[in-house]
Amino acid sequence: MSKLDQAAADALLKQQSEVQGVWIANLDENGSSRGFRPDELQKQTADFLKLFSQGVAETGMDNWHASSWNEIREFLEKLSHSCALQGHEAQQTASFIFSLKRPLFDLLQRECADDPVALNSQITSISELLDLMGLHTVKTFQKARESVIKRQQEELLELSTPVVKLWDGVLALPMIGTLDSQRTQVVMESLLQRIVDTGSEIAIIDITGVPTVDTLVAQHLLKTVTAIRLMGADCIISGVRPQIAQTIVHLGLDLEGIVTKANLADAFALALRRSNLTVTKAS
Repeated sequence: MSKLDQAAADALLKQQSEVQGVWIANLDENGSSRGFRPDELQKQTADFLKLFSQGVAETGMDNWHASSWNEIREFLEKLSHSCALQGHEAQQTASFIFSLKRPLFDLLQRECADDPVALNSQITSISELLDLMGLHTVKTFQKARESVIKRQQEELLELSTPVVKLWDGVLALPMIGTLDSQRTQVVMESLLQRIVDTGSEIAIIDITGVPTVDTLVAQHLLKTVTAIRLMGADCIISGVRPQIAQTIVHLGLDLEGIVTKANLADAFALALRRSNLTVTKAS
């Protein structure tokens, strides 16, 4: 197992503040310090150097997966997760590690100048170790970003399927965008729960904002209508434009038994009539 030369290890422990200063300067130079407060950057680099110095002196540089590196791995994972939440780029996060190479190489050249073979070996080992750490930060960053994106997508799905109460017993669900299996499930759950909560008997699904209707979209709509009927409510589909009507005919889709209207106003008027209600102009 390759360990840092004792003299170099002692020098790293003694010259941490100098190494840290050059490291922060490198981060500022390549733009990787953006998004970090000065005091935060000082603390992050100091904490990392302390863990790093202890690790390479005690454990060695060839066994990154050893349990003795757990603490610094956790440090990097927290850092990457925080950067992902703050909207930093993966390159910026990796540069936090890679920018440390220059000051460490300079330190090794000063301490091992009389032994070129040892200098080459230790520069190679410490470079490979920092590369592994950089890759670890990128992988953690990507996982954190994927988690953030997935959560945002779920929130957007919920926001894009608002269930509106038009009248007592009448709900409306304006659809905007493309229908897929995941979104249909969200639509179903939101609408069925609102039917239960409000005791509504009529639900209007408005597809004015749905760009195209194909066989798959029609199947999703039919599933939603079936679920609504199983809850004891009736369903009206509005927003059936001429192009959509022609598409449905060409596809040979069977919407028999489902009431459709050209626009939301007509669907609402029908819902009021079914509820024995009329709208009149005030005198």
